[in-house]
Amino acid sequence: MVKGPGLYTDIGKKVRDLLYKDHNSDHKLSITTHSPAGVAITSTGTKKGDLLLGDVSFLLKQKNITTDFRVSTDNTVLITATVDEAAPGLKSIFSFRAPDQNSGKIELQYLHDYAGISTSMGLTQNPTVNFSGVIGTNLLAAGTDVSFDTKSGNFTKINAGLNFTKDDLIASLTLNDKGDSVNASYYHIVNPLFNTAVGAEVSHKFSTKANTITVGTQHSLDPLTMVKARVNSAGIANALIQHQWTPGSFFTISGEVDTKAIDKNAKVGLALSLKP
Repeated sequence: MVKGPGLYTDIGKKVRDLLYKDHNSDHKLSITTHSPAGVAITSTGTKKGDLLLGDVSFLLKQKNITTDFRVSTDNTVLITATVDEAAPGLKSIFSFRAPDQNSGKIELQYLHDYAGISTSMGLTQNPTVNFSGVIGTNLLAAGTDVSFDTKSGNFTKINAGLNFTKDDLIASLTLNDKGDSVNASYYHIVNPLFNTAVGAEVSHKFSTKANTITVGTQHSLDPLTMVKARVNSAGIANALIQHQWTPGSFFTISGEVDTKAIDKNAKVGLALSLKP
């Protein structure tokens, strides 16, 4: 396994997962079964307010090739094919969403001990080309993430990031929106035995001079039960409890309340994921 700086999307990922992952105000049910041919079939239903959404996914793995065929209630079909280790450290991903003829995209990812590169391009006449690269080690890494619209000849995205990892802490700094916003984050493992960690994220937008501060924590009550909480400078507080009763099967209850308008109804989300 390559132990390098990872991809650009890995910069700040730990604190993003701590602060935002599994927090939701929807009701979601996901059930996975396996056919005799080895196909993993996952049926998912989500209730967002008065809107009901659903999809069925058929996932097949053969050696280093993974094919995902997903049918959604919005009358779209998403096909994704992934080839791992076509060459050492190389992953290729092809995706297409029917009936949109302009949705085809191919992506290449390459991981090295001292670099991580990802590039993707839409399969259209005038595609948008995305490139991200990171150089460094698993201790200190710097990278950039850019998108170029070949039709207009303009860069639609220019981001840059820096990531520092040392023992039980991770610090990240990113410059986004073509330099209009900056984001600093910090993740610290307090107690590895109980998976206790704290994290903070500070964002500043130069054009509006707006600041946002978000802090959060997580803690395992036992090997199968975790609690998480976060609050931001706007006064929005979130909390969740997640229990795993079998490997891959989780039950999550999450809630959100506006502490500056406590009279408003709190938002409650439920998620149930069942896997054999």
